[in-house]
Amino acid sequence: MTTNSTSLVGKYYLLPLFILVFNSFYTSSQDNDLQDAVAYIKQATLFYGDEDYEQSISYYDKAEEIVKELHNDSLLSVIYTRKGHIHLRDGKNKNALNAYSKALDIAELTQYKELEITANSGLIVILRRMNRLEKALKIAHRSLRVIPNTKFYRKGGHASIIILTSEVYLDREQYDSTLYYIEKGLEISKELRYQEAILDLYIKKGMVYYYQKKYDESLNFLFKAKDILSEQEINNKSFPSINTSYFIASCYYQQKFYDQAISILLDSIDNFEENDLFKPPAIRSHLLLANCYNEKNEYEKANQWRSKYVKLNESYQNDKDQTVDIIHKKETKKLQKEIINIKADQIKDKQAKNQIFWILLLTSTALISTIFIYFKKQRSNKTLFNKLMKEINDLESVKQATIGKKESSKEIIIDDQKINQIIKGLEKLEVEEYFLKSECNLRSMAKKLKTNATYLSKTINIHKEKNFTDYINDLRIEYVLKRLKDDKRFRSYSIQSIATEIGYKSSYSLVKHFKAKTGINPSYYIKSLDKQHIVPEIRV
Repeated sequence: MTTNSTSLVGKYYLLPLFILVFNSFYTSSQDNDLQDAVAYIKQATLFYGDEDYEQSISYYDKAEEIVKELHNDSLLSVIYTRKGHIHLRDGKNKNALNAYSKALDIAELTQYKELEITANSGLIVILRRMNRLEKALKIAHRSLRVIPNTKFYRKGGHASIIILTSEVYLDREQYDSTLYYIEKGLEISKELRYQEAILDLYIKKGMVYYYQKKYDESLNFLFKAKDILSEQEINNKSFPSINTSYFIASCYYQQKFYDQAISILLDSIDNFEENDLFKPPAIRSHLLLANCYNEKNEYEKANQWRSKYVKLNESYQNDKDQTVDIIHKKETKKLQKEIINIKADQIKDKQAKNQIFWILLLTSTALISTIFIYFKKQRSNKTLFNKLMKEINDLESVKQATIGKKESSKEIIIDDQKINQIIKGLEKLEVEEYFLKSECNLRSMAKKLKTNATYLSKTINIHKEKNFTDYINDLRIEYVLKRLKDDKRFRSYSIQSIATEIGYKSSYSLVKHFKAKTGINPSYYIKSLDKQHIVPEIRV
């Protein structure tokens, strides 16, 4: 996405909407079940604020069961919409789409316009991610026509729809329309003192002027955004901060102030968190830095930063569930073209013919080597995949055969009652899939088994014939291999979401351990299992 709009969606919608819907029927009912549902919704909202999406969804599921029994469609629509927002922020587009569709079905029946607008706000974001801009624009305009007759008029919900509309026009490169909606959004956001929206709109305004090559005007608004980031309490500062620095540096680059651009970019990159590295503006910041050093004829540094960019961009492109980021594609294409132009200028000197010869020779050699390595790797990956599939198909029968089987060699060793208890406890935790929890570590497992970490570690070393870390990683990779094979829906998750699902904190950890155990990347394994990715039909 081009901005931080995902965090804006839902921020000003759900609490007032929940109060509105709840008050309409709670005054005439004191049902205990209803009070339980409300308690679950409040708890889910707290977890949502803490970005603990798994817990939040579980409480909304509980509330959903009760509300269905009460046949309260309006409150059920609120629950579906909030679940859609959670899946949207968690990068699970299919789940979000499904939740919004359910909410819209109810909104159509109840004629509750606030419910329709709220669900449509998330739907607009998904359509932008899928590059279906015309459809997104129709929904945005329809919502804007309806809003004046709702409780959202000139409130946060109104501002959010205007912001989303400006984003669609920005993606379509219709800058006059973008500026029109930015101004409307700023007017309402300033009335409400909605600092996150003001920040977002200043960044957009800076981007519009940048694309119009009005660099001084662009810098004016980008520095206003910078001031808000440094002076105001803003949630989720990371993305807008990186994006702002990138476009400030881009303005300096276009004005040939390369040292200033380099200073801004280096400062921004120094402050990146691990999760920031795979955000589009962070990736293209590396490419812009390479361009700046190219212009200064510092080719060694330029190549270093270009290499870092290539690695980051490759990881981003390999993410199976990545969403369409129009600004990222546009900027990256532009920067790469500039690098090609710079290289072309460098060889226009007395040694041009000689340089061209060596470049062509090296390029041809590299291309031939790359093609050879690629096909060799593909053959190797296919062999590993086929071997892996055979192992997975045999896994269940092997497990069944070994459940009742007692290895005599280990029975002789295990003569201590405490060790027997630990082994049985480990087997029980494996069945319960405790190894999938992110908090699973040696100490927590020892505590569950009522023993100490040293004793547990030695027991695993002797009787599992591996250390604790390898033991947990093997269980997780064995689990994810089988689940990806059997669960088509699970294969639609992003690599990061799959990693989180099985207890890893980052996609890097999953890829590292998956490849160590299987010899192939998880993305290759998923593509081999699921060759076609079918986008579900969107109903509004």
